[in-house]
Amino acid sequence: MAVKSEVVAARRLVRRFGDFTAVDDVSFEIAEGEIFGFLGPNGAGKTTTIKMLTGLVAPSEGTATVAGVDVATHPAAVWPHIGYMSQRFSLYTDLRVEENIELFAGLYSVTGDRRDRRQAWVLSMAGLEDQRRRITGELPLGWRQRLALGCAVLHEPAVLFLDEPTSGVDPATRRAFWDLIYQLADAGTAVLVTTHYMEEAEYCHRLALLNRGRLIALDRPASLRQAMREPIHEIVVDSPLAAVDRLRAVPGVDDVALHGRRVRVVSNTGPTDAAIETALVNAISDARLTVRSITRVLPSLEDVFALRVREQGGAVIG
Repeated sequence: MAVKSEVVAARRLVRRFGDFTAVDDVSFEIAEGEIFGFLGPNGAGKTTTIKMLTGLVAPSEGTATVAGVDVATHPAAVWPHIGYMSQRFSLYTDLRVEENIELFAGLYSVTGDRRDRRQAWVLSMAGLEDQRRRITGELPLGWRQRLALGCAVLHEPAVLFLDEPTSGVDPATRRAFWDLIYQLADAGTAVLVTTHYMEEAEYCHRLALLNRGRLIALDRPASLRQAMREPIHEIVVDSPLAAVDRLRAVPGVDDVALHGRRVRVVSNTGPTDAAIETALVNAISDARLTVRSITRVLPSLEDVFALRVREQGGAVIG
């Protein structure tokens, strides 16, 4: 199998704003056709990293190349090679659908027959062939989302940056949008996407976890889950809220959280230490609560993310 070319390379990127370090020594690569995810709480450095890679903000330290262009020394030269879409979709809502497409074609210097072909592709991809003269702001959210994606890749960029692009849309629309992302990746486009949704993070080929400006984990989602050695138990109990308070005081327990009506417990006792189950049951029984079941479960990506963030001092508050 052929090795795919590297189209994004970040080397020890740092970005400071006065005394505040927004991005701190971050390194990674993205290959052509790869969907690379950024997952992190607010203030983790995701958007600032994208701004450096798109040439909007200069690195304080480190280097980055995108499609072979050094973004620090030639920031404007990277723009023809990239597409960008944010959660606001970057569209002009008072323009008609076809006017937005024509505007982006002009911005990206897509002209002549190529412009006509690409406009037809955007309308077809977005399902807007019969809506081309409709005011963009009148479109349902899912249609506006697809139109924005089409405008972002109108010029067929090597790299597509998606900054929380599905914020506010329903799960079915979100999944349909990801089908389009996979089609772009299959055609060779490298995609960097930031998200708060764990289900979206699972769709990425590789995932970078960021917190407080630092890269705290980087691997395939399945590998990140498999690497978590801390045992996790789900407990069904007759009074979940009361059980949470009791379980937090058990020695060896790292985290306790409600998942619906189930209590999920992460401990630091090691994968073969069965004594933690006895300790958990005893703590609940001492509170005169009834344990219906206790089950060792596999970690979810949310478990991995929450634990690694806690290990790094927790998320930034405010």
